Amino acid sequence: MRYINTLHEGETIRNIYLCKGKRSAETRNGKPYDNLILQDKTGTLDGKIWDPNSSGIADYDEKDFIEVFGDVISYNGNLQLNIRQLRVAREEEYTPADFMPTSEKSVEGMYAELMKYGAQVENPYLQKIIQYYFVENEAFIRRFQGHSAAKSVHHGFAGGLLEHTLSVVKLCEYFVGAYPILNRDLLYTAAMCHDIGKTEELSSFPDNDYTDDGQLLGHIVIGVEMMDDAIRTIDGFPRRLASELKHCIIAHHGELEYGSPKKPALAEALALNFADCTDAKMQTLTEIFKDKEGTDWLGYNRLFESNLRKTSI
Repeated sequence: MRYINTLHEGETIRNIYLCKGKRSAETRNGKPYDNLILQDKTGTLDGKIWDPNSSGIADYDEKDFIEVFGDVISYNGNLQLNIRQLRVAREEEYTPADFMPTSEKSVEGMYAELMKYGAQVENPYLQKIIQYYFVENEAFIRRFQGHSAAKSVHHGFAGGLLEHTLSVVKLCEYFVGAYPILNRDLLYTAAMCHDIGKTEELSSFPDNDYTDDGQLLGHIVIGVEMMDDAIRTIDGFPRRLASELKHCIIAHHGELEYGSPKKPALAEALALNFADCTDAKMQTLTEIFKDKEGTDWLGYNRLFESNLRKTSI
């Protein structure tokens, strides 16, 4: 098994990968070719089949596990595989877990740490929200632990949603200690629940793609609906507290153009927005710089609206 992160320019390889994506296109001269996205647990690699009708290229579909033979080249600073032969692999030839990107951290350890923060919530109504999803709902717990936090950009791997949520809660812990105006119980609960809608917005691996509800509603609206589901089971849940909790979820992207229906109007909502944005951007940089050597400029990045490079030390 040759993992994608071990490949180098100039190699000729034969290996099995998951065909994460497939798109047919034409060259400027009208010649058809296929664009592929190859995936294993270490990342993705662009693949090109310049002659899809070649006898060496068998029929295949997106989400197939395929054995490819080809040459690793560098194009626009990124590795690419020019595929000369392709066939669909047999089930006994691969282990699916080798092809799903996963968190490098222990899922069990992260979840136990997250629940220690949940146990600090003293408000009985907010504690019941935490219990409803993170203790009593086994189906939700399985999805939450194995889910990604995004299709791409940041934490786009199994366990990524849990890893992101824990990081956001830890940042909120700092905010609570530094700024006494913050209500710890509300902020911790909102931080734990802010992205629970992603368990329904994105499908599980190997697809990790937007569901119908993800396309039509998005994780913020889905998350508020999930909060309503829990709140309706809790007798006497204060209406104002329910609105404050839902507002934190609604406003956690901070700006209308970033998908939040409302901008933060509570200190806790603003703190959650800062924590969410900080972790998302720092993890994005982590993934951009991963396996990059040297201090070459990487080119303009649309998310950061800047040319990026690693520091010299």
